[in-house]
Amino acid sequence: MITIVPYTAEWSIAFATEASSLRAALGALALRIDHIGSTSVPGLAAKDIIDIQVTVQGFVPDIEDPLVGLGYTSLPHITADHRPPYTNDPDSEWAKQLYRRPDLTRPINLHVRAQNRVNQRYALLFRDYLRTHPGAAGAYALIKQHLAHYHPTDWDAYYDIKDPACDLIWQGAEEWAQRITWVAGSSDG
Repeated sequence: MITIVPYTAEWSIAFATEASSLRAALGALALRIDHIGSTSVPGLAAKDIIDIQVTVQGFVPDIEDPLVGLGYTSLPHITADHRPPYTNDPDSEWAKQLYRRPDLTRPINLHVRAQNRVNQRYALLFRDYLRTHPGAAGAYALIKQHLAHYHPTDWDAYYDIKDPACDLIWQGAEEWAQRITWVAGSSDG
């Protein structure tokens, strides 16, 4: 069931707790640990699932054992992010590893992405743009709420519609980033 709930400050606390565990387990393998996705945007309604991005130098098998030790399971069939239709980047720019930690009260999706890849930037820029543009964040929340209402059990429909909406936001975010010379701030964790 797809359920969108109002924002809660508990999301940032849950992220901070998990980021501390990830930092201790991954050490130097994690170049950055960031709270991403809708739960990282104050005031934004979201699914009650924390999304975390771990940025790595490159994909290495060394990362799996510490994550499994923390209760994460790999989703080996997911090897890349949704690619916006107007991009011509090599497939490597969209590669990722995805892990889930379903054993908690509030599940976690852990996205492992390589440093300086388009998809690593996308997640951080998307978050920062929504944090500074409440109108865009509000419209995005409405899209997700309507999708959950009209397609409460159809995950394919949810993402088939939500992903292009995210791409539109990302286009605006890229233009904003160029205007202000945006760079990702310090790692969250």
